[in-house]
Amino acid sequence: MKGDYCRYMAECVGGDKNKRAQDNAKDAYKKAQDKAESLDTTNPIRLGLALNYSVFFYEILNMQEQACKLAKMAFDSAIGDLEKLDDDKYKDSATIMQLLRDNLTPVSYTHLTLPTICSV
Repeated sequence: MKGDYCRYMAECVGGDKNKRAQDNAKDAYKKAQDKAESLDTTNPIRLGLALNYSVFFYEILNMQEQACKLAKMAFDSAIGDLEKLDDDKYKDSATIMQLLRDNLTPVSYTHLTLPTICSV
């Protein structure tokens, strides 16, 4: 949550405050990711963290390749374990995995097709 809060701050402030908010968010996400390594790959908290951290890389730091790498790694790690979950846990994990997947695929509109941000 600290990473998300700092990410939101980075979206709202400029100058030195923006840089501090970015640094604080990056540090908080990294610490959370290190702790989340002990959770199952399908754990919704771990998947949600990967989703939010990848959004931070993409939208705040403009590091699209890193964002894609993080989202793809989380998705690929969890996909093999998804079928082992009971129904309730499956729904939670599958929902977040779909969001990760959506971030990795192109968005199409009737008159406009945006390019894929990274290959899957």
